[in-house]
Amino acid sequence: MTISVGERLPDATFKTMTADGAKAVDTAEIFSGRKVVLFGVPGAFTPTCSNNHLPGFLENRDAILARGVDTIAVVAVNDHFVMGAWEKFTGGEGKLLYLADGNGDFVRAAGLEADLSGGGLGLRSKRFSMIVDDGKVTALNIEDAPGQAVESGAARLLEQL
Repeated sequence: MTISVGERLPDATFKTMTADGAKAVDTAEIFSGRKVVLFGVPGAFTPTCSNNHLPGFLENRDAILARGVDTIAVVAVNDHFVMGAWEKFTGGEGKLLYLADGNGDFVRAAGLEADLSGGGLGLRSKRFSMIVDDGKVTALNIEDAPGQAVESGAARLLEQL
């Protein structure tokens, strides 16, 4: 069942890349006592994710943070090495928090998984964005068409802040 507005995020552990290597971070560490914009993409380096979805959050970062958001995070069912490389490739270092959900544990627990096996991609994340306030979802946008980033894009999210 897909997570809904008003529900708490499921407990999960992500990995991020640091100068010292992989670091495990859990939902409590990221979301407790903070207002966070979280968006999910089917995969790092994929065309819509790299060219349409993520750039909007980088371009609107200051406007989003100015509305009381503490952190903007992106999650994908990719390993932490891929997410670390994507962070550097996109110029997002120090601007966004890149979360690797390598086994898809978080997206499955939140009901946001997508079976993209038909395209050879396996289990991935649906394209989504949400506002999370102290661990509770206050806005949720799930994209109907995986090749689009309109409903889950930064412009739509800004309207909700």
